[in-house]
Amino acid sequence: MLDAAVAVFSQRGYHAASMDDIAERAGISKPMVYAYLGAKEDVFLACVQREATRLMEGIAGVIDPARRPHDQLCAGLRAYLTCVGEHRDGWSVLYRQARVQEPFAGELAEIRGRMIEAVTALLGGVLNAEGPEVPAAEVSAMAHALVGAGESLADWLVDHPDESPEATAARLMNFIWMGAANLLRGHTWRPASQPSP
Repeated sequence: MLDAAVAVFSQRGYHAASMDDIAERAGISKPMVYAYLGAKEDVFLACVQREATRLMEGIAGVIDPARRPHDQLCAGLRAYLTCVGEHRDGWSVLYRQARVQEPFAGELAEIRGRMIEAVTALLGGVLNAEGPEVPAAEVSAMAHALVGAGESLADWLVDHPDESPEATAARLMNFIWMGAANLLRGHTWRPASQPSP
């Protein structure tokens, strides 16, 4: 039933989707949908929670503390984008709909917060393993930027089914790593009018 609901919400949007559409797609009666999942708002929330859990579990499943930090980060990015590529309708429900629909936006903000915490820990491990310690505020800011870039690139991937999640993850990792490498060498961007430290 949730697969059917995710597909209907993805194709029609939350407001246009009906319980009749979900029941028809699932091949069951509308009263059965209500009995198992509740009202439309409950169904949508169950879809959001399932898709977010699938995404988080996919990432957590590949993080191996025994691996080098940057290998963990790369594996996490690959798992994230692979999950998005395999569940495009789920991503549409999470990213394109839940974040702009109340009361679901609050639920998604909590999920996103957990993602930022995980990325902050991974990125901090990567940066501090490769060079001098990077201030916590810098790591946090970069983690927020990385999550935003990852979301944007995942959304791009959904619209480009011919692109592979692995190649997309490599693009993002190269983008991150080149910036991190410069930061670790002490190279930072400054406006032309501002002298270097």
